[in-house]
Amino acid sequence: MTYDVHIIGGGLAGSEAAWQLGRRGFKVRMSEMRGTGERSPAHQTDGLAELVCSNSFRSDDDEKNAVGLLHHEMRRCDSLIMGAAAKAEVPAGSALAVDRDVFSVEVEARLSALPNVEIVRERIDTLPESGLTLVATGPLTAEALASSIGRATGSDSLAFFDAIAPIVYRETIDMDVCWMASRWDKGETKDYINCPMDKQQYLAFHQGLVEGEKTAFKEWEANTPYFDGCMPIEVMAERGVDTLRFGPMKPVGLDNPHWATAEHPNGRWPYAVVQLRQDNKLGTLWNMVGFQTKLKHAEQVRLFRTIPGLEKAEFARLGGLHRNTFLNSPVLLDRQLRLKTAPHIRFAGQITGCEGYVESSAVGLMAGLMTAAELAGREWQAPPRTTALGALLSHITGDAEADSYQPMNVNFGLFPPLHDVKKKQRKEAYTERAKADIGSWLATLTPAA
Repeated sequence: MTYDVHIIGGGLAGSEAAWQLGRRGFKVRMSEMRGTGERSPAHQTDGLAELVCSNSFRSDDDEKNAVGLLHHEMRRCDSLIMGAAAKAEVPAGSALAVDRDVFSVEVEARLSALPNVEIVRERIDTLPESGLTLVATGPLTAEALASSIGRATGSDSLAFFDAIAPIVYRETIDMDVCWMASRWDKGETKDYINCPMDKQQYLAFHQGLVEGEKTAFKEWEANTPYFDGCMPIEVMAERGVDTLRFGPMKPVGLDNPHWATAEHPNGRWPYAVVQLRQDNKLGTLWNMVGFQTKLKHAEQVRLFRTIPGLEKAEFARLGGLHRNTFLNSPVLLDRQLRLKTAPHIRFAGQITGCEGYVESSAVGLMAGLMTAAELAGREWQAPPRTTALGALLSHITGDAEADSYQPMNVNFGLFPPLHDVKKKQRKEAYTERAKADIGSWLATLTPAA
């Protein structure tokens, strides 16, 4: 099939971009390396849009949360990723979490159903010299293509580490010790398994994290910083004995029913809590929230089985570590995500320096819409900066400081400020403004076929 645009990468961003283009009648060739016998260090399947870290798209609250607002805006753009997530959703309180296998199958099925989208299992080693191209190879771009990108940009890529959390089989969790609850249980379903620790248990666990044997760095990984949003649990532990108690192990709002007796020495409230969140629709797999790690596998099994309730835990997957790579986008890309030195090439997804599943998908969505406008001969209008899409795009393409550009999740700090609104009402005001402003922008988009 001849094609209008070549998309390199079948992850979240590449799949979303292909969907937006294919729905508008443009012919797309999407090249994906997995399926050729090769995979990145973090991938385990050949499926499109595989979720390699958490199974959560984070908060789905579109009234007070920036990522929830981004969900809302993407749904209004007929997002493939949001549509597949709805099909694969599993219970997670106010968050949007999915069965990762169901999700990947749904993404691939929907794309395969578009007759003008061709999915080709092939490795691309160099950037094409001509033809509209969208590079969405993600933070684990293969070495040959990464070198080609480096030559084209004339600049070294920035990089950081991203760590993967372990997954536990539900049947191996001791529910006589653990209990089901969401924090404060404010009308939510009890979607998390909670493992309580007293002070002595917590201090011993903290010491084990600090002293545990870690994976050795490879030569090419040396001097690579961590992104705070995916900080390994043991690195957080090294920052202070109470860091975890104010982070992923905070006990606030979790009342332990097993301890709710007058004679219990620990009282009702744990000193620290390890939470697990459902990872698949069957409820058989649960991931350890915030427990991304670079501990060696044997050390993970030994240490994590000291957590109350996980003494006999069996692990479907242990934690791991991989290096991520991204461009200094404010310097290298224009306002339409095109490489300034080669404008026939666009970039999308985490390789642009956004962070998170939703943000990566959103940038893929916008890159697809930009390309559709170019192919249709229409003038592209960026989403207003007051919207989540617009704020994220503005950060990537110019608002951020180029000298200190780092991966960024969408957050209200990226939005034009509302100083005249009281602080307690500001989040609602940001979302109300965004929802009001996005409607007129939607009317400017190239319509679907």
